[in-house]
Amino acid sequence: MKIKGTFVVRDIAGDTVIVPIGDTALSYNGMITTTKTGAVLWQALQEDCKKETLIQLLLERYDIDYETAVTDLDEFLANLKTLGIIEED
Repeated sequence: MKIKGTFVVRDIAGDTVIVPIGDTALSYNGMITTTKTGAVLWQALQEDCKKETLIQLLLERYDIDYETAVTDLDEFLANLKTLGIIEED
């Protein structure tokens, strides 16, 4: 899975903001504000990757158990799917 479209990521006053640019701005109006963890996942999703890869990324970076990583990732991915900005294999 990966992000579809073109976005820029900016840190503004301690928040991570993701803004569509180019043709993507025509189909997606608005911006996304995310946590530092969301920004890490967003960066990984710039390249095509599997869900298990994202889970491993969370486990390596944060002091959480597998179930928490899966739950948090599922919530993040569900939000991206709702917004229509993620492609799945």
